[in-house]
Amino acid sequence: MRAMSALFLLPPALALAACQGGDDGPSVPGDRADNQPYNEVSAEEELRFRGTEPFWGGEVTGSEMIYRTPGQPEGKRVTVSRFNGRGGFSYSGKLDGVTFTMAVTPGKCSDGMSDRLYPFVVMMQSGEQVLHGCAWSQSHPFSGPAAP
Repeated sequence: MRAMSALFLLPPALALAACQGGDDGPSVPGDRADNQPYNEVSAEEELRFRGTEPFWGGEVTGSEMIYRTPGQPEGKRVTVSRFNGRGGFSYSGKLDGVTFTMAVTPGKCSDGMSDRLYPFVVMMQSGEQVLHGCAWSQSHPFSGPAAP
């Protein structure tokens, strides 16, 4: 629980580093005028995510995540728990025996390789490794070409 909370307290600069472009940038945790948890993406809605350098991605629905890399295109199934904070939400679990947390915050995000613009910034910490990427869902789709 402490690791999940810590990710939402990271400086906004880390979230900004995860994406390029967009004047609006990601929202800063705590921006919400009310004190309610972020609820614009339900836990049962599929969230897709991807990142570059290194390439990684997958999707999460409910308590199941599929995590993919070029070396494992079929992906690994991972059980996750979700936490809704005021500035976004996160998933945590164990991947290859290492605890990870993936924080998702609203904000314009570019993968830097396509003309797509995504509605969420993603940062995943697994052990000492920190990955940056973008995410989207059916209710919050990306804009740009269907096939990058």
